[in-house]
Amino acid sequence: GGCIFFISPSFSSLLAIYNYEAIQDVELPLQVGDTGIFPKTYIYLKEATVEDRGQHETVIPSELPLVQELTSTLREWVVIWHKLYVDNKMTQFRHLQQMTYILIEWRSQILSGTLPKDELAELKKKVTAKIDYGNRILGLDLVVRDDNGNILDPDETSTITLFKSHEMASKRIDERIQEEKALQQNVDLRGQPVFNTTHTYSLYVNFKNFVCNIGEDAELLMSLYDPDQSKLISENYLVRWGSNGMPKEIEKLNNLQAVFTDLSSSDLIRPKISLVCQIVRVGHMELKDGKKHTCGLRRPFGVAVMDITDIIHGKVDDEEKQHFIPFQQIAMETYIRQRQLIMSPLMTSHVIGENEPLTSVFNKVIAAKEVNHKGQGLWVSLKLLPGDLAQVQKDFSHLVDRSTAVARKMGFPEIILPGDVRNDIYVTLVQGEFDKGKKKTPKNVEVTMSVHDEEGNLLERAIHPGAGYAGISEYKSVVYYQVKQPCWYETVKVSIAIEEVSRCHLRFTFRHRSSQESRDKSERAFGMAFVKLMNADGTTLQDGKHNLVVYKGDNKKMEDTKFYLSLPGAKVEEEKDGLPGKNLQHLANFTPTKDSTKDSFQIATLICSTKLTQNVDLLGLLNWRSNSQNIAHNLKKLMDVEGGEIVKFLQDTLDALFNIMMEMSENEIYDFLVFDALVFIISLIGDIKFQHFNPVLETYIYKHFSTTLAYMKLTNVLNYYVGNADDSSKTELLFAALKALKYLFRFIVQSRILYLRFYGNSENGDEFNNAIRKLFFSFNVLMDRPLEEAVKIKGAALKYLPSIINDVKLVFDPVELSILFSKFIQSIPDNQLVRQKLNCMTKIVDSDVFKQSECRDALLPLLIDQLSGQLDDNSNKPDHEACSQLLSNILEVLDRKDVGPTTVHIQLIMERLLRRINRTVIGMSRQSPHIGSFVACMTAILRQMDDFHYNHYISTFKTRQDIIDFLMETFIMFKDLIGKNIYASDWMVMNMMQNRVFLRAVNQFTSVLNRFFLDQANFELQLWDNYFHLAVAFLTHESLQLENFSQAKRNKIVKKYGDMRKEIGFKIRDMWYNLGPHKIKFIPSMVGPILEVTLTPEPELRKAAIPIFFDMMQCEFNFSGNRNFHMLENELITKLDQEVEGGRGDEQYKLLLEKLLLEHCRKHTYLSSSGEVFALLVSSLLENLLDYRTIMHDESKENRMSCTVNVLNFYKEKKREDIYIRYLYKLRDLHRDCENFTEAAYTLLLHAELLQWSDKPCTPHLLQRDSCPYSQQELKEKLYQEIICFFDKGKMWEKAIQLSKELADTYENKVFDYEGLSNLLKKRAKFYENIMKAMRPQPEYFAVGYYGMGFPSFLRNKIFIYRGKEYERREDFNMKLLTQFPNAEKMTSTAPPGEEIKSSPNQYVQCFIVKPVMKLPSSYKDKPVPEQILNYYRANEVQQFTYSRPFRKGEKDPENEFATMWIERTTYTTAYTFPGILKWFEVKQITTEEISPLENAIETMELTNEKISNSVQQHAWDRALPVHPLSMLLNGIVDPAVMGGYTNYEKAFFTEKYIQEHPEEQDKIELLKQLIALQMPLLAEGIRIHGEKLTEQLKPLHDRLMTCFKELRKKVEKLYGVITLPPSLTERKQSRSGSVVLPYIMSSTLRRLSVTSVVSTSSTSSDSASSRPGSDGSILEPFLERRTSTASKPEELPIKEDTDNRINKFKRKDWSISKSQVIVEKEPESMSEKAQRPKSLQLGDSRLTLLQGSSLQQSTPLSPPVITPKTPRTHSFPSLQADGLATANLQSTPPPPPPKSKPYENSNSRNSVEVRKLELTLF
Repeated sequence: GGCIFFISPSFSSLLAIYNYEAIQDVELPLQVGDTGIFPKTYIYLKEATVEDRGQHETVIPSELPLVQELTSTLREWVVIWHKLYVDNKMTQFRHLQQMTYILIEWRSQILSGTLPKDELAELKKKVTAKIDYGNRILGLDLVVRDDNGNILDPDETSTITLFKSHEMASKRIDERIQEEKALQQNVDLRGQPVFNTTHTYSLYVNFKNFVCNIGEDAELLMSLYDPDQSKLISENYLVRWGSNGMPKEIEKLNNLQAVFTDLSSSDLIRPKISLVCQIVRVGHMELKDGKKHTCGLRRPFGVAVMDITDIIHGKVDDEEKQHFIPFQQIAMETYIRQRQLIMSPLMTSHVIGENEPLTSVFNKVIAAKEVNHKGQGLWVSLKLLPGDLAQVQKDFSHLVDRSTAVARKMGFPEIILPGDVRNDIYVTLVQGEFDKGKKKTPKNVEVTMSVHDEEGNLLERAIHPGAGYAGISEYKSVVYYQVKQPCWYETVKVSIAIEEVSRCHLRFTFRHRSSQESRDKSERAFGMAFVKLMNADGTTLQDGKHNLVVYKGDNKKMEDTKFYLSLPGAKVEEEKDGLPGKNLQHLANFTPTKDSTKDSFQIATLICSTKLTQNVDLLGLLNWRSNSQNIAHNLKKLMDVEGGEIVKFLQDTLDALFNIMMEMSENEIYDFLVFDALVFIISLIGDIKFQHFNPVLETYIYKHFSTTLAYMKLTNVLNYYVGNADDSSKTELLFAALKALKYLFRFIVQSRILYLRFYGNSENGDEFNNAIRKLFFSFNVLMDRPLEEAVKIKGAALKYLPSIINDVKLVFDPVELSILFSKFIQSIPDNQLVRQKLNCMTKIVDSDVFKQSECRDALLPLLIDQLSGQLDDNSNKPDHEACSQLLSNILEVLDRKDVGPTTVHIQLIMERLLRRINRTVIGMSRQSPHIGSFVACMTAILRQMDDFHYNHYISTFKTRQDIIDFLMETFIMFKDLIGKNIYASDWMVMNMMQNRVFLRAVNQFTSVLNRFFLDQANFELQLWDNYFHLAVAFLTHESLQLENFSQAKRNKIVKKYGDMRKEIGFKIRDMWYNLGPHKIKFIPSMVGPILEVTLTPEPELRKAAIPIFFDMMQCEFNFSGNRNFHMLENELITKLDQEVEGGRGDEQYKLLLEKLLLEHCRKHTYLSSSGEVFALLVSSLLENLLDYRTIMHDESKENRMSCTVNVLNFYKEKKREDIYIRYLYKLRDLHRDCENFTEAAYTLLLHAELLQWSDKPCTPHLLQRDSCPYSQQELKEKLYQEIICFFDKGKMWEKAIQLSKELADTYENKVFDYEGLSNLLKKRAKFYENIMKAMRPQPEYFAVGYYGMGFPSFLRNKIFIYRGKEYERREDFNMKLLTQFPNAEKMTSTAPPGEEIKSSPNQYVQCFIVKPVMKLPSSYKDKPVPEQILNYYRANEVQQFTYSRPFRKGEKDPENEFATMWIERTTYTTAYTFPGILKWFEVKQITTEEISPLENAIETMELTNEKISNSVQQHAWDRALPVHPLSMLLNGIVDPAVMGGYTNYEKAFFTEKYIQEHPEEQDKIELLKQLIALQMPLLAEGIRIHGEKLTEQLKPLHDRLMTCFKELRKKVEKLYGVITLPPSLTERKQSRSGSVVLPYIMSSTLRRLSVTSVVSTSSTSSDSASSRPGSDGSILEPFLERRTSTASKPEELPIKEDTDNRINKFKRKDWSISKSQVIVEKEPESMSEKAQRPKSLQLGDSRLTLLQGSSLQQSTPLSPPVITPKTPRTHSFPSLQADGLATANLQSTPPPPPPKSKPYENSNSRNSVEVRKLELTLF
């Protein structure tokens, strides 16, 4: 592989420009950019030039500019190509790939240097078109080029040319894009530009195959056919097909192509057009004939027809597609007759007989819905090509080459080209009728046609039956079998030399053909007919049908021209000559058939000849000398001659006209006739059909025309016409003359030039000049007449008169001509023909006179007057289009180098028009199509003004106020133009040109500001303000932000224009410092603009502009009187927020701003401390805002929310309520999008809290997104409604109720809106109902730690608590976390990480579930609150969360592990309460405590009791609940294998040893015993209910439960005493609605409300139990609230409230439905069912201590009874979802358990201490 290098100019080294991989040892690997010295044989030297030598040198290869452009374009495209691939935009990627490959291919073709010049030019066009198209679709800049495709240099191009080039390029690309779209969508091709501009088309036909079972040779004649007119349009394309199913000439196999040319646009709009093919069999009369039969007969066999309208209309364009054209056979007459006899019922109506005319056969087949073709037919592919034959051969050389057959249209194309020599005579054999004579059946007539001269000689090869084959000498027609009136409709072309035509005639002989060969040989011709090609008067045979006379007689005489040429050929002539039959006696045996029979024969002819005329008048004019008496007649008749005839004889006709004019000069009438004829011919050539004859006419004028005195006669006639314009009979002639004025004057001027050349200047110069003056005078008189008269003539005069300038100035003084034109324009009354007048002036400007300085002196004042009048502010409906055109053209001429001095002219335009144009631009809509043109004109004037002009212009203002007005409107206009781009953003060159001109103008005007408006007396605040705003708008304009562009574009701009931002930025700085004492007037208004300047990412500019802030601080500090700079501070905060959010500013800016402000402040005496605070404040704001902006583009909405809150807090501290509120709503929207309705509500609440319930109006900053001015109360009310709605959606009904109460108070007591109150209370009622009835899943809370330096600062090494969504599992939450941080590693341990992890550069995420600590409102303490209400507080309004981890202290006891199992409980306190404005808050405090094994046991026991109690209650209330969960729960506790699981506690804590070692825990041991005892009445109640709900299958289980329980109770009562439950637990309260609400009973409450009675050891618990009814388990009923308090208080155990509250600290998983849904819709049971109140009921302490989060509802199999922490027993329940409770919301990840030796030893016993026996008193 080779490598290419550039040699740097110093030749010190070489530079590699491609990578090269070394494969072998001896090779050197290279990377792009490597330099070094290399062996000569290894490098390829490339010629190059170097620009800007030194550090920034550019190496430019010395190649064609186009190749360089291609290279740079490809390099630019490939970057985008790569990006498209990365962004996975595959369609665009492939499209660009395709374009790139094409360009690379073309580039190599150009570089090869082998292309001929014309092909290279063609390729250049294609390359530039492709580049421009590609740039547009890739959003790159438009490239402007000259006509040769070279890139325009803006410095060398006038502004107007540049603008027009941009417009044209843009339009061209738009058309190209439309074309591409049309191709993709197969749209009508005629709408395409290539088809719009074409007038001639060709249809390409590729004949693929012919499938037909003939068995003989065939001829296929294809042509185009118009079914509506039933006529063939084109010549035939002939294919000879062999009997073997292949082309007759084998070399044509796969090469049968034809092109039907000369189709015009009128052919394309035919409603229908078909491709028809006639198939002629060449062989026997009938297919079955054998050897002895005649062969070589042409017989009709069939047709094939295809509708090609869609192809011709361009709706289908696919040259690859092969179309099948079905074949329709033609049957013989006899065959049809036979078939009708034999099987008439089966006869199909589709059979077409050979006696039918061919056209009707075509029409029938076209009309038939389908053809029974049996798979027979033609295969062709077709394509419509724009252009004539030459064009098509060039453009579609891959389709059409020299071997392609050309079938021309029968008739001329739409546009006739000079030099298109054609002499085609089309002859159609139409029909005949022949008498059968002596035969029984009609004859089988064959017509033979040939061409002969007067002597009877045959012209060889003159007849062409079809394209694709050479001519033949004799043409034989198709033979129709026994048809009396054959209709052939066969067309052939006769081609003979032009000079032969007058001598030639066509001869037709008729012969009967027999099917028997022997008889056929003896058949002679039975008749003949002939027709002469030229008439006696010299005109050619007329087009149309001719009925020929059929002569019969002697064969020899038939062939002898002497015999028949003197006879009439056609019946018309025969009648005209009036030769009756009897006078033909001398022609023995040779008679016209009408004497003997009724034979007739008809042909049709059509002549397409550029040399023959069928027009007798034209012929008469051309031969005018021989019949001079008819001259006047022929001149008048010339107007009626068809145009095509005249252009054929253009030169001859013009010669005849001028000869008549000169030779008949004594008679003036001829002058007028010749003049009119000349006008007619000139007008004719103006017609689009003959436009190509323009050069022919010009060649005639300059090469052949020689009449020296014609100018006198022509000017006289013209003067006469113009002078008598009011003569209505002359109006049309004058109008025609004006249209032909340009060429008339060419004749006049050329005649005058010839005259002067011949006679010298002395002769009648004045006469000619006076004639011209007189003509203008006549025109002026004409123009001054009232408008309604001759408006058409006036318009024509304005339109066509300027066209004579360039010619007339050759023979007339240009300056005087300019003055004549000025007067002509002035002669038109104002407000008449405005547009025509402006267009006329535009044409004058485009003429050569305007290029001469002295002519401009005469014309320009007039032009400016007219423009000024049009653009005047008072002008009514100015014609902007015509004005801009005129102005553009004037400026374009003035910008040229070759037009003499222009300074004065520019000055004139500047003084008179600049202000007008400015005002026009200001007033014009930005959508106007003319705005671009006017801005270009304004830019052009400013660009063409030099310093002198600027200074002079300011001096032309009369007063100071005038200057102010001018500068004001200029500044405002510039700013507006910069703000709203007039030109498309891809018009880079135009935009940069405009920027450069504006910059220069602004700089010119700043000196005026400094000169006139700076000192104290003349200071103009508004003007300076406008200047600053303009300068900043300019500096921040998108077209100047270099860093947003690709490297290539950046380099291009910097090289050509530099960084204009620096120039204007430094100017702004200087102008600011110039202000001096006026600065304070610009604070704070200039803070924003200066901030924009400093935010420009250009380091030098930043360094220059940032100190302005310090200057402002000083200024405000010194001049404001408050000795502070609050205005600056507030404004800077506001603007920074807007700018950074808008995408500006970066980390470097933050550092630089802080550094420079601190530097300046520290040097300053007063500002050092307050300035430093300010600098750091701005820096921290920037940090927050930049974070916010970066995160806003983040996928993660969570990060966006965090950042928004950071920014919120900053503005809250700074008391910037306006911005604070703006960010609140951004946060609200983020929450709403994520469906965090609760958080959205809390966010809006922050806005509501800023408002009071008062009628004070809202200050504007309190309003957000609402244009209506509200009072504070109205806005607060509106917000409350929205918040309540959000709380409702977030199922936070408690909060909604709270706000609703506040709002209701306002409605009731302040605004008295009872209707609103009523609606509000209805809503509130619904909320209360929802709390009790609706399903409300509790969210999980997750602790997430982000460790490692890889996280952004706001997350790094911090712990957050996250509130999960409904039903969100930890796995899903984890997944979501890791998706956000794909590079983070998930930590497996829940222990806090060490320092090495925190300081590592990686990202580590720790995540685990925590339990919220319930904070119950004091009003609920110790009250029987329903579970549904409590449920809310378990997961809401919480700020503390716990996480428990088991660990072991001391020696492990193999017998009992409980004794050493401790719990480490960590409590996390967050910064804010949940829920709040975020779904997560940072943890601000972490505390850890240790829980001893005994405390752990107590907690576990309490949990179990709670679980039994609540399960039992549910079953008591809801009989429908499935009983299985209760069975499992009870079985799990009373099973002897477990025996309540107390054994472990007894072994661990109830031993003498333990009590001695831990005397301080005596109370806790007692508590544990009490809890064990408390379990008994609960179990008894459970077993009782179980008994009631028994099914057959469960009976054995229940019996076992009873047995086991008795044993267990006996043991417990003996050891720990008997516990009595209060009656309130057994009462049932009915709610008002009839539904019963269950309170949730906690273990501590159970404990407190029961009474422990201590009985003597002797009394047995069983006695007391059995002696009472229902002793095996009392009804344990829920209670609502206790109204009686009759019992004595037992001793309270001294246990901290804390202990009771611990349950919530265990990790338990909440399942979906909370207990809040336990609503039992039941009638209260009858009294009889109620158990009596026991006498021994003792009430415990009335305080109710609620424990949080204990969700113990055991109605779901998914959460096993929480017995001990670690490995909960799993139970499988048969019935999962008997009702809604089956998915109760239970958090059942239990606290870490004591390790257990046996699976059943994990039950609820904790303290084993020998105590007095307690009697469990149950009723």
